[in-house]
Amino acid sequence: MFQKIISSDHSKTTIIIRLMVGSVFLSEGIQKFMYPATRGAGRFVKMGFPNPEFFGNFVGVFEIACGILLLMGLLTRGASLAMLINMTVAIVVTKIPIAFGESFGPFNLRELNSYGFWSMTHEMRTDFAMWFGSLFLLIKGAGKWSFDNYFQSKKWANR
Repeated sequence: MFQKIISSDHSKTTIIIRLMVGSVFLSEGIQKFMYPATRGAGRFVKMGFPNPEFFGNFVGVFEIACGILLLMGLLTRGASLAMLINMTVAIVVTKIPIAFGESFGPFNLRELNSYGFWSMTHEMRTDFAMWFGSLFLLIKGAGKWSFDNYFQSKKWANR
């Protein structure tokens, strides 16, 4: 089971996607603690989350942890799956309402100059890239230059 989770296609270029996705998640997670009023709990209050202090910190910790794991190429598939779920929630809660121009459930719509499909696509460009980057890493694994690849190798298996 563990071998399946850490398996990789041994691609040398996967590190580019890993570095991009991991560094963005790490940076965003850190900022949730550096700027709690605008990126952390305060943002979760504006979105209408119940218990925003908990969710702001929870998401921040997961983004930091998964960002580090992705940068190292360690447990890449698990970290990618966690961030795929994270990005799906972010898109549903903050971007889909922009397409319809109204809040839904407890979640509040941000004030923008325009709403609709094109406004939504503009607002979710980073979320979209991070979602597909995470999906890529979930499918492909960490690549050649990763701890997952090292642990998968015969060198490690023969220890």
